[in-house]
Amino acid sequence: MKDIDILIKNLATRNIEAFFFENLEEAKEAILKIIPIDAVVGIGNSRTLKDMNISKELSERGNKVYDKTYAKDKEEVKQLKKKSLLTDWYLSSSNAISMEGHIVNIDHSGNRVAALTYGPDQVIVVIGTNKITDTLDEAKKRARNHSAPLNAKRAGYNPPCLQLKKCVDCKTRDRVCYYFSVIEGQYEPDRMKVFIVCEELGF
Repeated sequence: MKDIDILIKNLATRNIEAFFFENLEEAKEAILKIIPIDAVVGIGNSRTLKDMNISKELSERGNKVYDKTYAKDKEEVKQLKKKSLLTDWYLSSSNAISMEGHIVNIDHSGNRVAALTYGPDQVIVVIGTNKITDTLDEAKKRARNHSAPLNAKRAGYNPPCLQLKKCVDCKTRDRVCYYFSVIEGQYEPDRMKVFIVCEELGF
């Protein structure tokens, strides 16, 4: 796909290696191949990764996996988030990516944007082609007006954007977009990889 080739090239100029996969199963097989069995893996909360069932498969084959969705209570959630920041590998999705190579994320507690930025030795970001936008401005709008409301609904929150279908920079207790991040590139050339999947995935 011509446009994907352009995106991959633009990411490469930002020290981010990218790969294209026809489906989620191919992407999962690549993840299982590239991550060593003795590696410790952190998981960012993501509908895409849940659909992939990657946490279970990594755990069953012998990897130590920190995934907050398996926590028994809020305290364990907090501890798993912290442990994920110092893992060998970190897996996540993102809310949007521009054709120019900007990776945009919007977070509730900030653990995902923190881990993507610094901490884990290696990072893999898995995104569907539905999250690709032409520009950075469009990527930001997608994160605020599309991803945030749907993630709020998934988590059981009810901020104004859920009804209004757009961000109003609310100050309610149900707000889920406290942390907004734009990754312009990577200081370490081989740290981050983006797996682009030719499917509609996540929010």
